[in-house]
Amino acid sequence: MSEFKNDAKAMLNLIGGKENIVSFTHCATRMRFVLADQSKADVKKIEELSCVKGSFTQGGQFQIIIGNKVSVFYDDFCKEAGMEGVSKSEVKSEAAKTNMNLLQRLLANLSEIFAPIIPAIIVGGLILGFRNIIGDMAILNGGTQKITEVYPFWNGVYNFLWLIGEAIFTFLPVTITWSVCKKMNSDQTLGIVLGLTLVSPQLMSASDFVSAVATGGAVKVWDFGAFQINMVGYQSQVIPAILVGIVFSIIYKFLKKRVPEMISMIIVPFFSLVPSVLLAHTIIGPFGRMIGDGLADIIQIGFNSSFSWIVSGIYGLVYPLMVITGLHHSMLPIDLQTAEVLGGIYTFPVIALNNVAQASAVAAYVLLNRKSAKAKEVGVPAAISGYLGVTEPAMFGVNLKYLYPFIAAMLASGISSMISRLIGIIANSVGVGGLPAFLSMRGEYMLAFVGVMALDIVLTFVFTFILSKTKLNSSQEN
Repeated sequence: MSEFKNDAKAMLNLIGGKENIVSFTHCATRMRFVLADQSKADVKKIEELSCVKGSFTQGGQFQIIIGNKVSVFYDDFCKEAGMEGVSKSEVKSEAAKTNMNLLQRLLANLSEIFAPIIPAIIVGGLILGFRNIIGDMAILNGGTQKITEVYPFWNGVYNFLWLIGEAIFTFLPVTITWSVCKKMNSDQTLGIVLGLTLVSPQLMSASDFVSAVATGGAVKVWDFGAFQINMVGYQSQVIPAILVGIVFSIIYKFLKKRVPEMISMIIVPFFSLVPSVLLAHTIIGPFGRMIGDGLADIIQIGFNSSFSWIVSGIYGLVYPLMVITGLHHSMLPIDLQTAEVLGGIYTFPVIALNNVAQASAVAAYVLLNRKSAKAKEVGVPAAISGYLGVTEPAMFGVNLKYLYPFIAAMLASGISSMISRLIGIIANSVGVGGLPAFLSMRGEYMLAFVGVMALDIVLTFVFTFILSKTKLNSSQEN
């Protein structure tokens, strides 16, 4: 028998039956439903199911936290509901729009664009961290030599891993344009080609272009006689790739609807791709780069000011609220753009500390309620998941439900984020936002960040214990 057959069948009934489901899908830990009538869902009984860690409604979607086995549950639910053929794009999007304002729609779409890319970005972050350890930190022979300088094998590993790192970060626009096209139901293969035109080896990198202009060197151009276009690439650029992908998809869908079927295969690809590439290198790309650089500058000003520790502390304090509202999704493209412009990310250490705090708050809650089987059943998997970077089970399944662990995590995250910035900790890239996050920090800050995470855990436990004795703890389970 399928692992979740009984729970899937029960959930189908408790959610209002097949006829109440407009569409459904899943993410890393949650089942996401667009329901015709959300009042028909029996939330209390759904949360009593053994596989359910909690539930909430966000952005017009009823979301049920299953945990890391959500993909297995999803398959079983599809069999029970007989709805495998339900559209997860247009139907879901249109249904959700009725319950979402403009900002929510924007964030939801942004989240869906980056969801397929996140695993690659996390792998890339870990690779950069590992390369940092073996190739950028002088830790041998009294701190005078790097591992790669002493051992040829590790030098080979260092160089080999950049093959993967370059594919993920330098050619990131390719995956972004593909994902935009997938989201907007345009041609995904042409989306890949479009992305490749942004990172082609024919093009100068942005840094080479700036250097050439500053020193009076040669700048590569396409010469059309009457005018010229600079041959500058958008390697690692996020916002230009998003904008170009959107423009291409709009043109493609416009032509697809109007061009006769007999010539569609010739006309639509050519007259959507060529103009998009031209616009990418004349208007959209430079404009997108300007926006991205501007956002990176704003973040840099805040985190490099004399009050940077306060900025970091506030960010750490309010980040959990951003997760609740979905605003955190809008930060990923900005973070990636910042990494390209500034060579590092100021915000990821804060995000990682927040995740560690949320997981620690659950662990403290379980310790306080160690006699409760339900607390252990829900809390232990949620804490483990949180320490590995997936905090939804912890945040929505326990911390928000009982409130005092959530506030404790916010306070601890705010304080540890202040200390992290005072030390000057900065990340190479986005990585696993939990205990493994130290691997994503710059080499000279890895050990310091481990210490800050340890402090984060201690503070969270202390604050959770203290707040459990106050009126915030209405459960009185301890």
